Amino acid sequence: LVLLYLLLCIGLYFFQESLVFFPRQLPQNFNFSFETPFEEVCIPVKESDTLSGLWFKQASSKGLVFYLHGNAGALDGWGQASSTYLKFGYDIFLLDYRGYGKSTGKISSEAQFYEDVQEAYNWAKNQYSEEKITIIGYSLGTGSAAYLATKNSPKQLILQAPYYSLVDMMQQHYSFIPTFLLKYRFETYTFLPQIKAPITIFHGNKDATIPLNSSTRLQAFFKPNDQLIILPGAGHNGMNSNPDYLKALATVL
Repeated sequence: LVLLYLLLCIGLYFFQESLVFFPRQLPQNFNFSFETPFEEVCIPVKESDTLSGLWFKQASSKGLVFYLHGNAGALDGWGQASSTYLKFGYDIFLLDYRGYGKSTGKISSEAQFYEDVQEAYNWAKNQYSEEKITIIGYSLGTGSAAYLATKNSPKQLILQAPYYSLVDMMQQHYSFIPTFLLKYRFETYTFLPQIKAPITIFHGNKDATIPLNSSTRLQAFFKPNDQLIILPGAGHNGMNSNPDYLKALATVL
């Protein structure tokens, strides 16, 4: 039993990327198809890799939603979220991480992950002034979205179903695994006190993937005007089309 436990821990350490990230890879000649016009964006990063993004624009917009998606899928699916924000009068940029969609390379460290999203955000800052950029992160993307808000000056930060940290998630779901093995800690709670922009958190009270208490504990790091909006009856998926989310989002945006 001790040997099996040690083997499990060793496997977790060396193969944890496959336990955290669930990318859907797309061929480079894949043709995206959406009802609204969009532009494919290719952003160079270190190791000669490139990140794939989709930029949905309209003739007159209120600004940009910079969207960081969850740990599974790719932009062929996540691009459907664009319709929500276009209806509110915003352009939207969605990013695929390394190894997702048409993005090349692979994720190898938390520091690399943060550097990549910063490079993508630098691209966005070349297109829009920061006071017109709203950063939104969903699930896995919430940690890096919060990180970006500490290093930059966006108009606001919106977190959809955030985790307190991946260490906390591990302790809740796999308490028998020592947390020092985690290479990806994504400690969202350490970023919030550094963020000057307004913060809004949305979380469903029926979320079985990332429990609501992850967000209620993040409230301890709020500024006076930051807010947590609880979505009654909502689980982890489908937030961008949730009626209660859309109603509140109209005010937040």
